[in-house]
Amino acid sequence: MITNAPALRFDGRVRAGQAVLAGPVTLEAPAGRWTCLLGPSGVGKSTLLQCFAGLTDGLDIEGQVQGPGGRVALMAQSDGLLPWLSLVANVTLGDRLRHRRPDPERAEALLARVGLGDLLRRRPGALSGGQRQRAALARTLYEDSPVVLLDEPFSALDVATRAKMQDLAAAELAGRTVLHVTHDPAEAARLGDHILVMTARGIHTVTGARDPIPRAPDAPDTLAITGQLTRHLLEAA
Repeated sequence: MITNAPALRFDGRVRAGQAVLAGPVTLEAPAGRWTCLLGPSGVGKSTLLQCFAGLTDGLDIEGQVQGPGGRVALMAQSDGLLPWLSLVANVTLGDRLRHRRPDPERAEALLARVGLGDLLRRRPGALSGGQRQRAALARTLYEDSPVVLLDEPFSALDVATRAKMQDLAAAELAGRTVLHVTHDPAEAARLGDHILVMTARGIHTVTGARDPIPRAPDAPDTLAITGQLTRHLLEAA
């Protein structure tokens, strides 16, 4: 288990030229916990993930970004799979880019855990959108980073598969600092140790359930928090 995962903090705003993409806002993600970030489209959630990932070309950050200070795993909304590589080669791509020896056995084991064990040698073009998203999840888990940034990581999956992948991610990412952008209140209620709602007026915290993650989807606290988050999002619309 990761024991040295840092906290994340953003305080300020982000511009692209004259356009304000996010903020002014203060966001804090506690060390070693799973933080869910919800909010209307266009409010700047994905932009904040880019800032923590260091993907700031063309962006002007007015303020401070604290953490992660080391290697970060980012699972963006697009799967980012390279079409000329097999699934195993896509999962291990980070190792090759860092000039490290890949571990294909570990990559194959993760692909099997996301339900793609029979498709190891296939290329992304032969997969459905949900299969591609699961391959991107396997690649993110393979990175074994102390800080993990997730941008709608389960959005292309059916309900049953989504729940299974949420359970897998919660187990694999225990002890890491996770910042997870989602539009799904039920997902945040299942997975969030720390739940934030971002609107044009800023960020406020919603108290999560006391049970450890992943929580049962039909647990009373999970349902209550799902309803509370839905009301917040309706008010922000």
